[in-house]
Amino acid sequence: MINKLKIIIFLGVIIFSFKAQAQDFNAFESGEYFKFRIHYGWFNASYATLSVKDQIYEGKEVYHVQGRGKSTGLLHLFFEVDDDYQTFIDKQSKKPVRFIRKINEGGHTKNKELFFNHDQKTVLVHDKKYNKKENFAIKPDVQDMLSVFYYLREKIDRSTLKEGDDFKLNLFFDNENYLFKTVFLGRDRVKTKFGYVQALKFRPYVQAGRVFEEEESLTFWVSDDENKAPIKIKAKLAVGSLEADLEDYKNLKHPIRFQKR
Repeated sequence: MINKLKIIIFLGVIIFSFKAQAQDFNAFESGEYFKFRIHYGWFNASYATLSVKDQIYEGKEVYHVQGRGKSTGLLHLFFEVDDDYQTFIDKQSKKPVRFIRKINEGGHTKNKELFFNHDQKTVLVHDKKYNKKENFAIKPDVQDMLSVFYYLREKIDRSTLKEGDDFKLNLFFDNENYLFKTVFLGRDRVKTKFGYVQALKFRPYVQAGRVFEEEESLTFWVSDDENKAPIKIKAKLAVGSLEADLEDYKNLKHPIRFQKR
């Protein structure tokens, strides 16, 4: 169950042109904030947050996105989860330039920092836990496991979206390149603590060999508006399911409309 937490927290899972100068994305902006309650039935397992702020990185305007997840209650006593994911997205190129993954999941720890060089098509991986640095080749227009969500929010065109449409992109994760695909399952009406909201429903897949495999029986919903804001994520387990529900939000770029019924 715990291995699914990092997927639920940070995935959610895309504007088609930009000027020569840096400009904001259309679906989100600096100051955006989400909080999610992760639970197994009535049992709260964790809370997670996603936040965006402006920053200058190596002379370039970037969005600094941070995802934080921390176990709570009984889970924290018996199986501590403390995850910190950060990505720095170049506003002009729409590509990640730096990625941080610092996690502690029941004593299983990782502390890695990635530096992307898209011109040379390489990434430097600094494994701080083992004090080791390695260079890897990357695919064109590659995303990291956090920036991919914001890229997808920009790329999706709601006006032409049809059930069965898929979005493929390159993903670099754990020292490897993957081909990632998200399939649109249709429109849905989702209940939240704020009321009901119209949503777009997706399922992610990762290529294994020559075929795409369903990623952890995972389904996620984003608002059917210009935000494409994360609303709900659900992962099926052998018994029951683990869910992440929107608990709080602030500073969305576009209004989000909740309905009482």
